[in-house]
Amino acid sequence: MKAYLTRRLIQVVPTFIGITFITFIIIQLAPGNPILMKLQFTAEGQIADTATAQKIIEETKKLYGLDKPIPVQYLMWVKRVITFDFGRSYKDHRKVWDKIKERLPVTLQLNILSILLIYIVAIPVGVFSAVKADTWLDKLLTLLFFILYSLPNFWIAVMLIMLFGGGEYWDVFPVYGISSIGAGHWPFWKWLLDRMWHLVLPVFCLSYGGWAYLSRLMRSELLEVIREDYIRTARAKGLSERTVIMKHAFRNALLPIVTLAAYLLPALFGGSVIIENIFSIPGMGQLGFEAVLSRDYPVIMALTTISAILTLLGLLLSDILYALLDPRIQYR
Repeated sequence: MKAYLTRRLIQVVPTFIGITFITFIIIQLAPGNPILMKLQFTAEGQIADTATAQKIIEETKKLYGLDKPIPVQYLMWVKRVITFDFGRSYKDHRKVWDKIKERLPVTLQLNILSILLIYIVAIPVGVFSAVKADTWLDKLLTLLFFILYSLPNFWIAVMLIMLFGGGEYWDVFPVYGISSIGAGHWPFWKWLLDRMWHLVLPVFCLSYGGWAYLSRLMRSELLEVIREDYIRTARAKGLSERTVIMKHAFRNALLPIVTLAAYLLPALFGGSVIIENIFSIPGMGQLGFEAVLSRDYPVIMALTTISAILTLLGLLLSDILYALLDPRIQYR
């Protein structure tokens, strides 16, 4: 196992370098100039002539190191990343890491709740559908989840806002932000209830698609496992159906679920661009969307790099979990 982990960790290095290099080049080739956009945002109508504008542009390029060749810029950026220094934002000149630390807790709250809700609902439903395969309950659940899976989350979000957010019908749930005004001065229990009430609609929008996909995946994998010879042997020994399913079949059916779990780490960090923007949630998804619009290269590269690292770590963890769930899998 130690040799396997060593090889995988060694493979992470060139993979990470390749990801960051390709991302850096793509961002550099994207249309739009961050310096011109920054000047337009901060000094519109204040630049008297072309000479003054050109001088400001050159000084700004020098400030951010954009006057150097692209390979040099990349090496400078890699050097900063090794020390966890992602530089300063082109948009407001704040440290990128400070902006991430501001938004990350919000995204973690949103995504942890949605992921827990997905697994708590989808896995039991998938097991139930497999045990009751081809019954009317199984067919009803399949139809319901396929309908949910086909509905885009931005449309569901708009419909929920119209129904429950003070639109044309009921005003039940808040649809803006994650806390009420002045909630920071409330007692903890009252603040917590307010925060949970604000997250009801966004968490549902992030969860319902996962219910459909994960439950159907769990069903199909469990149906395949219970046809194996060792399951027939367990039944022949006289074990109860519950023991056969939960002790012998369920464990091996979890292997594809573990594969999906490898992507939970970057999902927790990345957030949801669409849902966070619809509900005006100041999370990582919204930060990334704003960075793309303003060509804020340091923020974009920081988000991409951290997501790549978390993805590689998630894949490594999933490989380890494979062997823990199924002893037949060898580290080779």
